[in-house]
Amino acid sequence: MHTIHGIDFTSSPRAGKPITVASGRREGSALYLEHLESLRDWPAFESWLVRPGPWLGGFDFPFGLPREAVAELGWPLEWAALVRHCRSLGRTHLRAAFDRHREARPMGLRYAHRATDGPARSHSPMKLVNPPVGLMFLEGAPRLLEAGIDIPGIHAGDCTRQAVEAYPGLVARRITQASYKSDTRARQTDARRAARGRIVEQLTTTGVTIAIDSGLTLPPSSAPTRLDLDDRLAAMLIDDASGDLLDATLAALQATWCDERRTWHHGLPPAFDPIEGWIAGAPWSKP
Repeated sequence: MHTIHGIDFTSSPRAGKPITVASGRREGSALYLEHLESLRDWPAFESWLVRPGPWLGGFDFPFGLPREAVAELGWPLEWAALVRHCRSLGRTHLRAAFDRHREARPMGLRYAHRATDGPARSHSPMKLVNPPVGLMFLEGAPRLLEAGIDIPGIHAGDCTRQAVEAYPGLVARRITQASYKSDTRARQTDARRAARGRIVEQLTTTGVTIAIDSGLTLPPSSAPTRLDLDDRLAAMLIDDASGDLLDATLAALQATWCDERRTWHHGLPPAFDPIEGWIAGAPWSKP
């Protein structure tokens, strides 16, 4: 039996805003949540990445960049080489390159997007603020590469430690359109706490459909993915006003869905663009 992880990521981990990990095991279409963990700096995260498997993690950051933007920038068109190139640039030069690329594009189309961003309703990885998704790619993808993680459809590594790209917002919107989190204390309202409560209640009762049917039947079933946990962990998910613990759990549910389909491309498109990556559960269709 292997472990399922969900990772709520930040590009600047610290005591007040750590990288959060939700861990458990899959039982059929359900995740039995066992442990919540905070990683307060990069050494802690890097040490966590090399923990022995077998495990599958859903990581909440973009694994790739839009092919269109990569080609226009003249950067490497192979994933590992691209990641190493971006790592060599560092934050300052990457930010400058992204800014130049954005300013050269027409109004309304300033940010290039990946093929997965539309169906997942996710931000472009070229975005540097609110949220700084580009910096999350810069800090996350190179560490996956350096740790030798296996990324299905993107990069062959240690198959006992595997990663899929998660986006908790995709799962949360299946349950509610209401805002459920904030890092700003003044916006940590009763209404947001109630929204977290509704999310946890549905996850533990009827579950959630991770992927909306896009014309394909993905074995083994289309059963909702459900969450199983004790009262203490449920209270932690609801009481955490930042939503980080809940987001890590939602990412773990996406990894659970992929794990149930590991012999069917982990539920991912059989041939997505490895430069861009694909968000677990984002709809896809046959060409």
